[in-house]
Amino acid sequence: MPLRCGPVSPSQKPTRRTPSKSARPLGQSRTKPWVRMVVVAVVVVLVVGTLVALFANNDSGSSKSSSSGTTATTGTPATTGATMPSAAGKPCVAEAPPLPPGAPAVPVEVGPAPAQLVTKDLQVGTGETVSAGANITVDYVGVSCSTGKVFDTSYGKQPATFSLDGVIPGWTKGIPGMKVGGTRLLGIPASDAYGATGSPPVIAPDEALWFVVQLKTINPAAG
Repeated sequence: MPLRCGPVSPSQKPTRRTPSKSARPLGQSRTKPWVRMVVVAVVVVLVVGTLVALFANNDSGSSKSSSSGTTATTGTPATTGATMPSAAGKPCVAEAPPLPPGAPAVPVEVGPAPAQLVTKDLQVGTGETVSAGANITVDYVGVSCSTGKVFDTSYGKQPATFSLDGVIPGWTKGIPGMKVGGTRLLGIPASDAYGATGSPPVIAPDEALWFVVQLKTINPAAG
């Protein structure tokens, strides 16, 4: 509740002082308004610039990830401007770890790169037999001959489904005859893979490839 005060006699009236021009109410900034505006503008520019840089880095990383992968099941080379030295004349080396989780070992035939297509059943299936041009679903892992490194795999992702008419020649010629449930080793010469162009930065020009393919299903023909 406000306190009550008695009348103030003229002699008791407080003398009003005229504030000096330099005096300012308590708590009021001495900074001029235009200075504050400049500071705020600089802060806004810095924040916006940081956000733009973060988004640009994310986009760049996504582009690199999507362009560096090679889709073995389609036979489409990665579209990047990267170049790699030719693997022509280089021998095949043993598979280099690590393997993708769940992937079988690839028993690369160490030595000269295959000049002809190699097919070897590691396990014969008991189901239906694949015919030329069939649409199939498989799990696979692919290794470069000259490095032994895995360059493409479905393991850790999901099985791949495709037509044998739309893959690299080594698959078109090497998969027919497999039975569902079987596992086959393919040794593919460069001429039946990505040839003299390769698929940089993942597969070098003139690179032979080794695959282990596990046949999951044979799918009905489209249409």
